[in-house]
Amino acid sequence: MTESTTGDEPVVVAIDGPAGSGKSSVSTAVARRLGYGYLDTGAVYRALAWSALQHDVDTTVPAAVQALFTDFHTAVSLDPEVVAIRVDDIDVTTAIREPHVTAAVSGVARVSAVREGLNGLFRSLIAESTRPGVVVEGRDITTVVAPDAPVRILLTADPAVRAARRSAELEGQDAGAVADALRRRDASDSTVVDFLTAADGVSVVDSTHLDFEQTVDAVLEVIDQRIGAHHGR
Repeated sequence: MTESTTGDEPVVVAIDGPAGSGKSSVSTAVARRLGYGYLDTGAVYRALAWSALQHDVDTTVPAAVQALFTDFHTAVSLDPEVVAIRVDDIDVTTAIREPHVTAAVSGVARVSAVREGLNGLFRSLIAESTRPGVVVEGRDITTVVAPDAPVRILLTADPAVRAARRSAELEGQDAGAVADALRRRDASDSTVVDFLTAADGVSVVDSTHLDFEQTVDAVLEVIDQRIGAHHGR
């Protein structure tokens, strides 16, 4: 059993993985089970992409995205029971999941100044949490945002399985189109960060042959192995 926190700092459970791997739903469930906070870093990138589209910013132009980011203000809930995000005074929790926003996310995420700024925001949100821990999920959490987290997990699944799961979540969208979109997203984002290969010290949870509850249990087992059940349970 490893003791990995000092003072009142929250325990950090860092979870990375490709699109459609179930990071959000699994991480939310794990946070609820442990009484931890939950931070979806991808939602913040989506919120910035939504803002860019609202302001007619060309997300393929890094300078334009960086200029928008200087005036970007967001509020993120870390409560796993009330997952919400706002841009200025607008609730964008649902709007950021629209396909046209998804298509714009990679453009804003490729801007290094944006990534550095948001990484600082994520660390601040984690440090300010009053809960015993925070489950943080995204693309480069285990390697960049929280490389010293006591629990670091790569959650993955076979591409065909990820596409099928994502298609089931998106009513009315063609399964083939969803699969193509996932492949394009993975290819684009992999030019910025490697979220398909586990870094040293990162545990892999492959959910290809697991259902949702089995995946949640597998992640909880890794957490127990790394920091012990006495943290938040």
